[in-house]
Amino acid sequence: MRIGLDFDNTIIRYDEVFQQAAVERGLLDAGFSGTKQQVRDAIRSLQDGELKWQALQGHVYGKGIRGAQIFSGVPEFLRRARKEGHTILIISHKTEYGHFDLDRVNLRIAALGWMEAQGFFSDQGFSMLRDDVHFASTRFEKVSRIADLGCDVFIDDLEEVFADPDFPPSVERILFSESAEAADRLPYSVCHDWPAIEEAVFHGRR
Repeated sequence: MRIGLDFDNTIIRYDEVFQQAAVERGLLDAGFSGTKQQVRDAIRSLQDGELKWQALQGHVYGKGIRGAQIFSGVPEFLRRARKEGHTILIISHKTEYGHFDLDRVNLRIAALGWMEAQGFFSDQGFSMLRDDVHFASTRFEKVSRIADLGCDVFIDDLEEVFADPDFPPSVERILFSESAEAADRLPYSVCHDWPAIEEAVFHGRR
């Protein structure tokens, strides 16, 4: 199989990094605790909140990415894919530079550096090829890449990617989401964690 994976908030988890960076910048109180989405909602409620949120994103996806974690279950998934001879393709909607990032850190280079540190391109790690990592400047470009690269299945945390009218209908869709409501509403697989994703992708394909 050719298995396509989103990157941000699918492979890599930023919750703690966003919370810490928001507190350090004085955007949230030191006692605040929450997920990335809860941090986003709290900051957006501030005066000029959208601008502050975009600036925070630029920092976290750039310099702050070193503190981000790989989601539990992703290493096991990638090792199984390698063992069974499947191709992993990372296809990410990621601009080169973050909005209002004064440091002008290249977000794509930062993401590749994080992957390298995690062993994505190492024979002792996940043995991926750098050429199998693709960055898109727009969602339209991302969806086109999914089709052009011949993915059999794609895993993403954003419903709007799968709802895009140009998303190739032949590609199996798996949404990575903790929402129980989404599982009841959507006409494709919704998985709450990576062990469930592994089961959905490989079940019956041993």
